Amino acid sequence: MKNTLSTIFGLAALSLVTLTTSCSSDNNNDAPTLPGSSFVVNRDNLQGEINDGEVILESGTYKLTGKLIVKSTAKLTIKPGVIIEASKLDVNKIESIRYIAISQGGKIDVQGTAANPVVMTATEHKPGAWGGLVICGKAPINKGATASAEVSDLPYGGTDVNDNSGSIKYLRIEYPGYAYNSDKEFNGISFFGVGKGTSVDYVQIFESSDDGFEWFGGTVNASHLVVSNKDAANVGDDLFDWTEGWNGTGEFFYGIRTNAGNRGVEADNNANNHLASPISFPTIKNLTLVGFGSTDTSAESQAFKLRVGTKGKFDNVVLKGWKTGFDVEHDETISYVGVDLLATNVKFEDVPVKSKGTTTGKLVADVSKVFTESTTALGAGNGSGVPTWAAGWTKGL
Repeated sequence: MKNTLSTIFGLAALSLVTLTTSCSSDNNNDAPTLPGSSFVVNRDNLQGEINDGEVILESGTYKLTGKLIVKSTAKLTIKPGVIIEASKLDVNKIESIRYIAISQGGKIDVQGTAANPVVMTATEHKPGAWGGLVICGKAPINKGATASAEVSDLPYGGTDVNDNSGSIKYLRIEYPGYAYNSDKEFNGISFFGVGKGTSVDYVQIFESSDDGFEWFGGTVNASHLVVSNKDAANVGDDLFDWTEGWNGTGEFFYGIRTNAGNRGVEADNNANNHLASPISFPTIKNLTLVGFGSTDTSAESQAFKLRVGTKGKFDNVVLKGWKTGFDVEHDETISYVGVDLLATNVKFEDVPVKSKGTTTGKLVADVSKVFTESTTALGAGNGSGVPTWAAGWTKGL
């Protein structure tokens, strides 16, 4: 009897262990757990290279005092409510520029929420105070098989359309866009060959001195993006920008500038070869672009500047306060008008010139078929007003 009972209790204990292990595996979605990293986190001096494992920023404020690079196979996880604050840069020490970069094979996991977004900011509250976020992936580009990112010198590009650089949710980036010179400057977020395995949702770029979001090729998709440039003294560049063959999708984009900055969208394929493959061909739905007003004296008051061979499909678009709605340039781009370059259901408010075309030879071209109109378009969700989905986690709208 003792042996029988022992056997029964032993089997029961074994079953319990097995059940517990199975439940634990299910709760973690069978995802492998990264080992701890050799990187040592210093809240007052966050910089260096994360070469292995996972680094988790748990809560509170971290002072970014130089570049933080997440290398291949490593991961940076940022919990809700964390603030990363770039300290002021010594102008004589450009080697210590503050920015965060994710290398090919590395990952970022921003776990912000609507109530507690992750904030990347700077002690100096002005555009261009620090670099911003750079992500380099292995998805296709048309600059070559691979290339070197202009603001981190990290390699990017490849053949993996599904490449995964991590997940970003509820992130606000403030005062980015540091410039090395007039030709080399950071954006709010730079997507270099980032693949569509990467998740990007609910992100604001606030007061950038260069573009808010820029895609350099890749296939990454994004939704609920906000760019706001209102600082009159430090004028920003374009709100959204792409080049080098970006083939992702976008949904719910809201951009506003009330200063003398540049365009709502600046879209290129490849400046050196307008037919370079893959050709830039994003699909964007539910888009609002608000400019400085039709009386803006800037030469670049265009809601869309479409040039050097880009394609694109856009739907449910609201454009307000631009001198020109769609400015299409170069023969290759013009050849796509009405088919592979088309905006449907567009509502214009205070936009005196709805479309303008210029050939490569600087001749006037009719590109009026680049759009169709709708008086009921809602754009990002609230016409030319701030969309409800932007409430709470954004700033300065």
